[in-house]
Amino acid sequence: MRILLTSSLLFWLSMLSAQPDTLDLDQVVVQSNRIELKFSEVSRSMEIITKEEIAVAPVQSVAELLHYVSGVDIRQQGINGMQADVSIRGGTFEQALILLNGIKLSDPQTGHHNLSLPIDIESIERIEVLKGPGARIYGQNAFAGAINIISKVPDERYSAIQLNAGENALGGIRVSAALPNSNFKQFLSFSKHFSEGYRHNTDYGMHTLWYQNQFKFINNEVNLFAGMAERSFGANGFYASPQFEDQHETVQTSLVALEFKHVTRNLISKPRFYWRRNQDKYILFKDNPSIYQNLHISQTYGFEWNNSLSSKLGTTGIGLDLNRVRLQSNNLGWYHRNVAGIFLEHRFEYGNLDITPGAAYYYYSDFGSRFFPGIDLGYRISPAVQAFANIGYTWRIPSFTDLYYQGPTNLGNPDLTPESALSYEAGLKYNQKGMHAQVSGFYRDGNNLIDWAKQTAADTLWQPLNYNNINTYGFDLSLGINLPRLLEHNFFIKNIKLAYTFLESEQVELDVVASRYTFDQLRHQFIFGFDYHIIAGLNHSIRYRYADRVSEAVGDYHLVDSRLSWKTKIATLYIEATNLFDQEYSESSLVPMPGRWIRGGVNFKFKY
Repeated sequence: MRILLTSSLLFWLSMLSAQPDTLDLDQVVVQSNRIELKFSEVSRSMEIITKEEIAVAPVQSVAELLHYVSGVDIRQQGINGMQADVSIRGGTFEQALILLNGIKLSDPQTGHHNLSLPIDIESIERIEVLKGPGARIYGQNAFAGAINIISKVPDERYSAIQLNAGENALGGIRVSAALPNSNFKQFLSFSKHFSEGYRHNTDYGMHTLWYQNQFKFINNEVNLFAGMAERSFGANGFYASPQFEDQHETVQTSLVALEFKHVTRNLISKPRFYWRRNQDKYILFKDNPSIYQNLHISQTYGFEWNNSLSSKLGTTGIGLDLNRVRLQSNNLGWYHRNVAGIFLEHRFEYGNLDITPGAAYYYYSDFGSRFFPGIDLGYRISPAVQAFANIGYTWRIPSFTDLYYQGPTNLGNPDLTPESALSYEAGLKYNQKGMHAQVSGFYRDGNNLIDWAKQTAADTLWQPLNYNNINTYGFDLSLGINLPRLLEHNFFIKNIKLAYTFLESEQVELDVVASRYTFDQLRHQFIFGFDYHIIAGLNHSIRYRYADRVSEAVGDYHLVDSRLSWKTKIATLYIEATNLFDQEYSESSLVPMPGRWIRGGVNFKFKY
């Protein structure tokens, strides 16, 4: 509280100039796998979290960072990103696709692992959030949206070490090095973080190793990246009844990918190979594993070949996706799945009008084939104002947990069928130097949606079922202002962000007495962010969010987070507080989240 009051007083007294933000967001090229466009040209609802925003946000993980994106709902159980579910526009955690440099990270065992990332937040360049159906672009798990994390390959040579500490015996260390030259860049990062937790059995430990290189020659580029993360944490009440206070979980996630990029005057061709492995070990009683434990190992071997061809008729995107999924589990059994997909889309431009029809066709060895058509429309009303609309069909196959899990309170359903939806969206964007605003309305007509439910009051087991029809609709508003860029001179206020999202779901032919996930979305979400410069090198960031869920068991809550940082030539010192006013709240119905948590650290960066 004292930090906030002091910084607020300095804010009103200080009129010293700040360094302008040099990033021009309109020039950022969104990394779609095929047709790549500048942010200002995309005829979809999209938000980008830049590296500048990441640097000043009072967060320690990607999960915490995504709290501040409108329409994105993060439901943490583990703290600091240990275990978190992500949903977009009222979808479930299985219906949001997570990608790393365009590679799908969806876990075939369960979507609970989708945010188990093999990269730490300090190694990220930016995050691109697509809201709305993305199956035509990425495939089946982009049901309600997609989040693409782009890693950094720095242009400057440096080494860095970061130390942090805080309440609840929190601590961590991170070391990194960037070694670029004219045509070959390398980046290596290692981090270790830990805490004793904020209540019984919420301790955690995590270490992450990330390596990436980039080699350019003539019209070609080769990218290799590899990451591994292990997180071990107390899972007090995560999955079973809150009475089970000694649950424990260890998750190991690995990713290796090799991409070749060939660029000519009219063609960009990108073949790549990748391998993802995830191992999840769950123990009901951590001091007595023999009573009940699960061990799941999932692996995905994949090949993609994406191409973008420019001609007088516009830009054509063609892609191929082949992968094989394997699961070994003492609970679910041993399974494999072969997947093959092809993509075709074309962007036509007629003056101020752009039209992008496209489709994806996928075959699954255990669920047959599906066709995903869609179309994007955009019309530039003025240089700064764009109207857009899109329609898309999307689909999701059940996870292996949905199909085959067996436990004391949960039972899978091998008779599940894939869920599908037809989604519509229309909106307006305003983009000019230093200001971005958007309003959009959306409607999703969902069929055979899957959720864990109880059909009668006498049921003792939760089991996944296909609901006949659930329609979700709403709208979102957002405004982002960078004052130094807008005014084209230095100013002490740096960034202002406002966002609001409203969601509602209509239940059609619902024949259950209890549902676990489908009707637990946010109805109202409000976000406010404010960054300002105090004196030379000293900056303050404030983040506020309001969340009101449909579920009365969780209730609504207001949260304020704050970060104060001081930057010198070789070091950045910071102190931050999450849940500044010590509110009691839960993001899921089982697990209370921590109260006020103060932490700080220092980052030394040596350039040479």
